[in-house]
Amino acid sequence: MTEERTLQDRAMELALGLAEDAEVAELEARAQREPEVAAALEHARARLSELDDTATDLALPAGLWDRISARLDAAAAEADETIVLGPEFDAETHAVVPTADPAVSVPFGPRHWFLAACTGLAASLVLAVALGWAMLTRPDPSVIAVLINDMGEAVALIEGTEENYTRVTLLGPAPVPDGQVMQVWTKPQADGPPVSLGLLADNRGTALDVNGLPPPGPMQLYEITFEQDGGSPSGLPTGPIHGKGLAKIPL
Repeated sequence: MTEERTLQDRAMELALGLAEDAEVAELEARAQREPEVAAALEHARARLSELDDTATDLALPAGLWDRISARLDAAAAEADETIVLGPEFDAETHAVVPTADPAVSVPFGPRHWFLAACTGLAASLVLAVALGWAMLTRPDPSVIAVLINDMGEAVALIEGTEENYTRVTLLGPAPVPDGQVMQVWTKPQADGPPVSLGLLADNRGTALDVNGLPPPGPMQLYEITFEQDGGSPSGLPTGPIHGKGLAKIPL
C-alpha cells in the first residue's frame, strides 16, 4: 500500500465494491482483531448508506427476467451446436492428425452458462444482504457537535450515539506539530473533568468506541487537542486546542 492510499481510502474502496478479493479478505480479517480497521469499515459503510437513503426505489421493467431467461436459453442452444472439423495434416510427419472431439473443445456449454448465471445471481444477493445489514446496524447519532477553532472556522464534525460510539470527521487538513497526535475529548458532566475518547490514527477522522460513559447529551463539550505521540500522559488535555464545540440534538 502506498502512502497516498490510507486505511480510510481502502475502506471506502471496499464499501464501494472496488477492492480486489484479496484486499477485501485482508481488511475483513484485520477488522476482527483491530478496532481501528473495524471502525474505518463501519465509517465508510455508514457514509455510503447516507447516499442510499437519498435514492428512489425503482421497479424492474416488466418482463425483465423473461428476457434474461430467453437470452440464456438462446446462448445455451447456440453452444450446443457442434462444429465438425476435418482432420488436419501435419506437414512435418506427413500424417493425418484427427481433431479433438468438438464436444470437449467447446468451452461454454449449457452447464457453464447455467453456472455463470447462478454465480451472478448469488453475488447480487450477497451484495444486497451486505448493504441491508450495514444500514440496519448503523447507529444513528443522538448528538452532533461542530468543532470550531480560534479563528471561527469549522474544523471537525462529531457524531455521538447512545452507546458512546463517536464518529469524527475532519473538515480539512490539521496543522499537527511534528511528533504529536490529535486526541479527542469530551465532558460527560459539565462540572467534571474531560475524558479521552481516543486518538485519531494518522491524524485522520475515524470512529471511536468508549465503554463506561453515560449517553451523550445536549450542550456536552467536545474538543480535539494536539498531544504528544501516544496521547496525553496525564489523562487530561495538555496541548493546544485544535477545535471545540457543544453538542446539539439533531432533528
